Amino acid sequence: MKSLHRKYLIIFFFLMTLTGCQPTIANRDSSGTTVVCFGDSLTAGYGAAAGHDYPSLLAQKIALPVINAGVSGNTTADALARLDTDVLSHNPKMVIITLGANDFFQNLPEKETLANMKKIIEAIKSHGAMVVWAEVRMGLWWDPYLKDFKGLAQREHILLIPNILRGIIDNPALKYDQIHPNDEGYKIMAKRIYNYIKSYLPTETK
Repeated sequence: MKSLHRKYLIIFFFLMTLTGCQPTIANRDSSGTTVVCFGDSLTAGYGAAAGHDYPSLLAQKIALPVINAGVSGNTTADALARLDTDVLSHNPKMVIITLGANDFFQNLPEKETLANMKKIIEAIKSHGAMVVWAEVRMGLWWDPYLKDFKGLAQREHILLIPNILRGIIDNPALKYDQIHPNDEGYKIMAKRIYNYIKSYLPTETK
């Protein structure tokens, strides 16, 4: 009987991982009125034609206003410095984060990056908004941040979207340059993010 119970538990957690579900998500019933996309060039839409950045594409799918608070080149420290003005001032229901890549490219200390991310996440949660973290894999073969990033996401009870550039970063047909998606790549990003967040948003679509 114990082995059967354990088997069902394993299947349950496997299905949760497969669908992107997590046992508890902080502020999932937030009363905020906007969705803020907060990050670096992947949020700003570097390499995309006007209106083809992922926040613009996401705005076509959901009922709430979507705000693009992406700034190309931002590190986690840069983002933390503008959090109040560019994110919290918009009364977000949900904040979608793409950050960390520029810290990696600039060889900033991993400890510093994690501390900044923790401060960002906790400030957003304290404001009453739900946090979604679209994970960007840093290394091609090995990501030094991955284990600690996943641990932080679990401890903070936020929704983690794994490897948001999966199938994009290694496909020249979906990229503007070596790092950034093109219009088609951003379309995949938007669809992937929407599939993860749609159950946490009002059902009415535009």
